[in-house]
Amino acid sequence: MTIEELIKDKTVKSKEKVDIISKWIIDASLPTDELIAFAEKSKDPVKATCVEALEYATKQNSNLADETVFSFVTQTLTEKAPRIKWESAKVIGNTAHLFPENLDPAISNLLVNTEHEGTVVRWSAAFALGEILKLKTKHNTTLLPALENISEKEEKNSIKKIYLDAIKKTKK
Repeated sequence: MTIEELIKDKTVKSKEKVDIISKWIIDASLPTDELIAFAEKSKDPVKATCVEALEYATKQNSNLADETVFSFVTQTLTEKAPRIKWESAKVIGNTAHLFPENLDPAISNLLVNTEHEGTVVRWSAAFALGEILKLKTKHNTTLLPALENISEKEEKNSIKKIYLDAIKKTKK
C-alpha cells in the first residue's frame, strides 16, 4: 500500500493512518523525503497527519530526522492550520539536539507561535523552546530572557510550568 492509497482509504481512521505512516518511517519502508514530498502537495489535514507521523516516529527515535525533516518542520511552523503548527513544534522538540547549528529559523518561528490563541500551539512551542533551552547553546543568551518574559505573560499554568522547568534546568 502506498501513502496515497492509505490516505484515500476511508475505512482507516486518522489516528490509525498516523500510526501506520510512523511505523513505515521507523522501519525505513517510507523514506522521510518521500513523505515530505507527499505532504508538501497535500491539503492541510493530510499534511498535519504526515507531520504527526513524523512526530510519533521522532519521539521513538530522534535520529530518523535529517536536515530535510528539520528544515521542513521549521517551515511548517508558519502554516495556518494549528494542528500543523503544534505537530511541527513537537518534532523540533524531539530533534533539536541533532541540529544545534540550524536552530535560528526554528526559534524565530516558535517564538511567533508563543503568541498564538490556541493553547495546544502555545504548549507545543513551549515544549520545543524548552528543549532548545536545555541544550545550553549560544542561543541561550537571548532565548533565556525571552522565555522568562513569555512565561510571565503566559496565563495557562500548564504552559508556564514547561518554561519554568526548562529555565530551572538551564540555571543548574
